[in-house]
Amino acid sequence: QVQLVESGGRLAQAGDSLIVSCASSGRNFNMYFVGWFRQAPGKEREFVAAVSSSGGSKYYSDSVMGRFTCSRDNAKNTVYLQMNSLKPEDTAVYYCAAGNRPEHSVNYYSPVSYGYWGQGTQVTVSS
Repeated sequence: QVQLVESGGRLAQAGDSLIVSCASSGRNFNMYFVGWFRQAPGKEREFVAAVSSSGGSKYYSDSVMGRFTCSRDNAKNTVYLQMNSLKPEDTAVYYCAAGNRPEHSVNYYSPVSYGYWGQGTQVTVSS
């Protein structure tokens, strides 16, 4: 079992860069794939990015492709979301989530694939 804690969210300006982190206190973190989701006020939670357990495969939503980069450091039990060229529409609570289903059949884009969630970190982008 893993516990996830996000950090790094803050108020940013449009065009800024920001890194949010997801730290795990559980064991065998390198056996979990990790996703980032976000939820803006009045909207449904949406997929942002994901990284496989090994870090070798990464997935992004169309809205962040080319601007956001997801990476992981299994030695530090941490996953990162590097966000560049931030836009006001990126404003949301960002959640990391982890799952350990067999990855050959995982839909990384779906929240139901993830069994463990952090509490979220607020990212606000002003224009």
